Amino acid sequence: MSDTEQNRPVREAGGSVWEVFWVFLRLGLTSFGGPVAHLAYFREAFVERRKWLSERAYADLMALCQFLPGPASSQVGMALGLHRAGPGGLFAAWFAFTLPSAVLMIAFAYGVAAAGDLSDAGWINGLKAAAVAVVAHAVLGMAKSMTPDAPRATIAALAAIIVLLAPHPAVLVGAIALSGVIGLIWLRPQQQTSTEADTLHVRIPRPVAVACLVLFGALLAGLPGLVALTQHSGLTLADTFYRAGSLVFGGGHVVLPLLQAETVHPGLVDADSFLAGYGAAQALPGPLFTFAAFLGASAETDTTGVLGAVIAVVAIFLPGGLLLVGCLSFWEQLRSNRVARRAMDGFNAGVVGILAAALYTPVFTEGVLQVGIEALVVAIAAFIALSSWKIPAWAVVIAAGLLGWIVL
Repeated sequence: MSDTEQNRPVREAGGSVWEVFWVFLRLGLTSFGGPVAHLAYFREAFVERRKWLSERAYADLMALCQFLPGPASSQVGMALGLHRAGPGGLFAAWFAFTLPSAVLMIAFAYGVAAAGDLSDAGWINGLKAAAVAVVAHAVLGMAKSMTPDAPRATIAALAAIIVLLAPHPAVLVGAIALSGVIGLIWLRPQQQTSTEADTLHVRIPRPVAVACLVLFGALLAGLPGLVALTQHSGLTLADTFYRAGSLVFGGGHVVLPLLQAETVHPGLVDADSFLAGYGAAQALPGPLFTFAAFLGASAETDTTGVLGAVIAVVAIFLPGGLLLVGCLSFWEQLRSNRVARRAMDGFNAGVVGILAAALYTPVFTEGVLQVGIEALVVAIAAFIALSSWKIPAWAVVIAAGLLGWIVL
């Protein structure tokens, strides 16, 4: 991203719910590659192209969502919708981004499995190669503004090394926390002050934020009791998926082992169905948490089919949404504090390092190394299209899928 583009003014926060819905629906249809790739797609769409918020505000938001349990990319999307169009924008962003993959997962549960294993299809490999380009473009762009000097670059490198050597969700959260501590101790206060461009316009009343946090805890503690009291299959599904969404950091692939333990072992879903749905989830755009739709629709209980899918999807995303709304107003107050800003700068450098580590694995290893040199060619072409020709990410993704269908 050029200096001219970095200095372009950020647009006013006010927008319509329909604007948010259509933008996120397009992303829900074209954002392949998993959570890290989604964050890169969001950056291209909302920081670079539409200027809804600044690079610094986006990095701060990513740091917060990495700390919270739940689907990090979906939480970032919810916050962007809230920033742009208020509470209606939050719901529109989540619904539109989630809808395409949720519908496809429900269809798969009803018998689309006859399509067979799509994981090695040429067009899927092309989409994975495009995700490599999108993430690489985002990492380079964020590095220019978030790690402009030796101390911040060092923090980013340290975070990347830690995550690469010990790829575990708890280690990822620890690496971000360590980056903040180092930033607080080592980094000098930035001379520039926060501007309107660096502000997330969330406007959450403090009582509402507190109520969301209380509701999050009440549901986590109370749903098991309700299940034991009523033995209702719908409540059983809600408890299962709410707990999964509440206790998983990092989202995406991290939630899959927990879902297996919560659904296969108790007999809600058989092992073969679980693996078939897991394979399909890897080939779809949008959040991997929509795998819950397949499991809910396939559940061997009285509550199954579309109703089971809806309960499962709402339950798995609800805790992340409640925590986000509950923490955002406190986060905004904290990030405006000058001392805390040093820690935030450390957090942001750590996020860049974690994205760089994720660029190698799983994005590059799955998108290029497991496919071959042809996939690398597609990834390079996609990167040039994004960075030099300024072609929108969604168009690059579609072109890469078509190219992969032909040559991969």
